[in-house]
Amino acid sequence: MSGVEIFAPRTARSRRTWTAAALVLLVVFFLVGQLTTIFAVLKPLGYHKADLDTQWQPLAISLAGGGVTILLIVAWAFLFERRSPAALGFNARIAGPYLRGLLVGGLSLGAVVGVIFAAGGYKAAGSLSLGLLSPAVLTPFLALFAGYMLQGAAEETMLRGWLMPLVASRHGLIAAVLLNAGFFALLHASNIDPSKELALGLFNLFLFAVLLSLYAVKEGSLWGVCAFHTAWNALLGTGFGLEVSGQKVAITPIVVGLAPASGAPWWLTGGAFGPEASVATTIVLAAGSAYLMARGALAGGALKVRVAH
Repeated sequence: MSGVEIFAPRTARSRRTWTAAALVLLVVFFLVGQLTTIFAVLKPLGYHKADLDTQWQPLAISLAGGGVTILLIVAWAFLFERRSPAALGFNARIAGPYLRGLLVGGLSLGAVVGVIFAAGGYKAAGSLSLGLLSPAVLTPFLALFAGYMLQGAAEETMLRGWLMPLVASRHGLIAAVLLNAGFFALLHASNIDPSKELALGLFNLFLFAVLLSLYAVKEGSLWGVCAFHTAWNALLGTGFGLEVSGQKVAITPIVVGLAPASGAPWWLTGGAFGPEASVATTIVLAAGSAYLMARGALAGGALKVRVAH
């Protein structure tokens, strides 16, 4: 499976960034996006890092900083690699794949939370919310949802849109999936203190990246995985009030607030990392990945990718 193109065929005038250089550039693009948001927006507004855990406004702004990262990657691909946004998976088919991704992502996260709740891991921390009828709840939800749209799209652009096709064109699809999934997990390695929850959480984030890699390959587009990522994070943090990779969102949940039940084991609830460090997440993500691999293996045992010439 060496030398494959995922989203669009490579032309004779296209350049390829060296793989090692791409890994360094990913860190640079990510940090520039974060630092630009901090020093150009958050600090002038008087916000500090601690405010991200207690106020929704700076958190929404911080998440939206992913937009800077997206622009940097698109610009690099266009100016240096001579490749269009379509080569990153941003093709003309938007509405259908995006809406489907929102649905699949929401249902996947709902399955995780449902399994944990059914197993006695969660208790309701409030009544079923009608917050969408209240501007006090609707406003922060919409702001954070927009932030999660940009944050999710930024991580997908970095890893599934740019790094995965780049590595696949040289080393094959399997290497591309494993490398971008490992890098994705490492991006979250400092979210909480070293612990059993962190170890299982990083393993599950690796599975999350594998699932989205296969999803992107199957659809031949990045729109669906951007939407999946957004729905997963937004429903997790703003829908149920649970930790998103260890980060608590300081708003009233729009669905129902959930909290770990007394005595529930950490491996069921995910502990301080949230449900992404739960074995329920391991099961759901592994099952989804197995399903996509089976669907992709129909054509002679190979995933549906375009062969490079």
